[in-house]
Amino acid sequence: MTAVASLLSHRYESGTLGAAVAEAARRLSEVGIDSARLDARVLAVYVLGVEPAAVFGHPEMALSEQQQQHLESLVARREIHEPVAHLVGEREFWSIALAVTRDTLVPRPETETLIEAVLDRIPERNQPLQILDLGTGSGCLLLALLSELPEATGLGIDASEPALAVARENARCLGFEGRAEFSTGHWGEGLERNRAGAFQIIVSNPPYIAAGDIDGLMPEVARFDPRLALDGGADGLNCYREMIPGIPRLLTSDGIFAVEIGDGQDRAVSDLVSKVDLQVIEVKEDLSRIGRCVVATCQL
Repeated sequence: MTAVASLLSHRYESGTLGAAVAEAARRLSEVGIDSARLDARVLAVYVLGVEPAAVFGHPEMALSEQQQQHLESLVARREIHEPVAHLVGEREFWSIALAVTRDTLVPRPETETLIEAVLDRIPERNQPLQILDLGTGSGCLLLALLSELPEATGLGIDASEPALAVARENARCLGFEGRAEFSTGHWGEGLERNRAGAFQIIVSNPPYIAAGDIDGLMPEVARFDPRLALDGGADGLNCYREMIPGIPRLLTSDGIFAVEIGDGQDRAVSDLVSKVDLQVIEVKEDLSRIGRCVVATCQL
């Protein structure tokens, strides 16, 4: 036990919120979870159904036996590195709360780079834009953009029907079910005939991890994210090769295509984009200064 955890565990009486959080933090820290203290607080807030401030302001709060058992079960699952988002059933992305399950990729902060890249190129946000989200998963990209573009509508495509069920529920909970539709499909295949040139914005966060690298990722990802949402083939680029050739047929002449990429993939993905009558206009970096999003438009 660390000195800090030991001090905290003795500061509060057994059965109180403060003692429970301290014990949870100690256990998570011992299995190498860097965010142990934060995770312990998040789980406690979830179990008690209280505001986060209560963890700091009312550590003397007594937990019922049922609450203690519930928290214990969640901490045990977090000890094996199950993501907190799975334990509480949701993750915040672009200031909206999204349900997530083991059928969907947990939205990550670096993916917000793509939202920023798109919005940077839409000076007038009250336009009736059409958005296409390829590989929508939880719907995070499409729903985040709809939250910023009040007159826009969109279509999310995914190969996983369970993931689409999550996306539909997220749209319903956010009040976007009238503006968002979701359909099973393989990238843009089948859309060319009836939706050609229909979309002003096309976004995607495709699988881009090389298959041989997946097992070496942090356990929260390797063990719990769906492999379908991670596996980009031998070099991580298979999905880009399949998806990008169909983009020019779906994008309006003045439209924007923005796709997330992995670390070091900017040149390879930019080359794929440039070969299909699209012009790369930016590789936008995330907060870690990693090229995270390739942005393109139709060639002039």
